[in-house]
Amino acid sequence: MPIVDINCDMGESFGAYTLGRDAEILDFVTSANIACGFHAGDPATMRKTVKLAIEKNVGIGVHPGLPDLVGFGRREMNISPQEAYDLVVYQIGALSAFVKAEGGKIQHVKPHGALFNMAAKNAELAEAIAEAVYKVNPEMVFFGLAGSELVKAGHRLGLRTASEVFSDRTYQEDGSLTSRREPNALIKDHETAVRQVIRMVKESKVTSQQGSDISIKADTVCIHGDGESALDFARYITSALKETGITIASIGSFLK
Repeated sequence: MPIVDINCDMGESFGAYTLGRDAEILDFVTSANIACGFHAGDPATMRKTVKLAIEKNVGIGVHPGLPDLVGFGRREMNISPQEAYDLVVYQIGALSAFVKAEGGKIQHVKPHGALFNMAAKNAELAEAIAEAVYKVNPEMVFFGLAGSELVKAGHRLGLRTASEVFSDRTYQEDGSLTSRREPNALIKDHETAVRQVIRMVKESKVTSQQGSDISIKADTVCIHGDGESALDFARYITSALKETGITIASIGSFLK
């Protein structure tokens, strides 16, 4: 029986944040990627999100991003591998402190936004980020875009590495995600998004924007929590996957 993790970005607000929709989405996902204050989030939000994830038995992940609050970490920056390493170690440390204080455990690390996309193609950046994860705690699972340099770097270092696919994004024939600057980057129809996920999980294939099928490995599926219909989609995809015989579980429970 196919098995997959569903992850969602969390804690990407500030100050008086009361968790709101995040709290409800956590009922339908198995892993939470929690912002660490660089692209979004702040100490209070980190603490609240960690506490709620523990209460709901959702795997906790560090979501390190570029230091760009205005651009939400989605704008590329010209950083060196050493700078990438330092940024990731720093953010792992920040979230780990809250997790320890609440009696929990870090499950995984998933780079955010532009940092994720840059390292997916840049082997030196990918190696630096994977090394940061390995040196802090080699037991953490390392998330990377399926088929990317991130996944390759994780494997080289001996990390448990999860190949990530996206429910609401389209793909190019080289396996990369279509740039958000392109009009066809996002899949907004829920049924279309779920059909894509089911095929990726069951057949290990996805149709590119160029019309060709490409091979893809799906250990974990990303859904985004910042859209207007995020909660509805989280509920819908969880139900739809289960109905097709796909088991949903946190990545740490099945990834070898």
